Amino acid sequence: MKRKLLNEQELEQLYQEHLLRDFPRSELKPLHAMKRLMELGRYEPLALLDEKGLAGYAMIWLTEEREGALLEYLGVPPERRNEGLGARILEVLADQYGQLFGEAEAPDADDPAENLLRRRRLGFYQRCGFRILDYQCGLFGVRFHGLYRGPLQDDAQVLAMHRKVYADYFPADYMGRLIQIPVLPGEALPPAAGWVEDFDLPGGGEQDVRP
Repeated sequence: MKRKLLNEQELEQLYQEHLLRDFPRSELKPLHAMKRLMELGRYEPLALLDEKGLAGYAMIWLTEEREGALLEYLGVPPERRNEGLGARILEVLADQYGQLFGEAEAPDADDPAENLLRRRRLGFYQRCGFRILDYQCGLFGVRFHGLYRGPLQDDAQVLAMHRKVYADYFPADYMGRLIQIPVLPGEALPPAAGWVEDFDLPGGGEQDVRP
């Protein structure tokens, strides 16, 4: 399986054709934010290719020092699912980045079918070598379990690296108001309308995005 690092035009095409279909808008980072992180050298959108074509994609958000990689989005085209491609992609990513951490929605929805799907997703990551960390996080009003695959055994070290991904980008007043890493079990999350940017970004420009 080959990795292809996408340019901005290729990312936009993938976003329109795949991410908007595969993820609810409440969980999807706006395209402009992905491009901005690419400009900062902090975001790597990858297409994974095999002999049949597109096997899947992964969106990787890096810490400023690039010592850890947050697997933000992972997807496989509908016509390629049930081929074991997700597990193969994770192996490729683990080999490339050394350590991966991620986020999977906690099974706390009102809909039992949705909770079953979330538990299956957690089980998938565990079968692929990830462990569920001892903390949860609240991101823009959504509760997630922390996940990790790599050499570290101390969850506090992973937590610090996980939090730094966001803290390197968002101003301090956003951390805790919109991004809670960690969030205590049962702790209420502040309401938020998806990804929000209403601050001055590095290099200039102010944006307010509420998808």
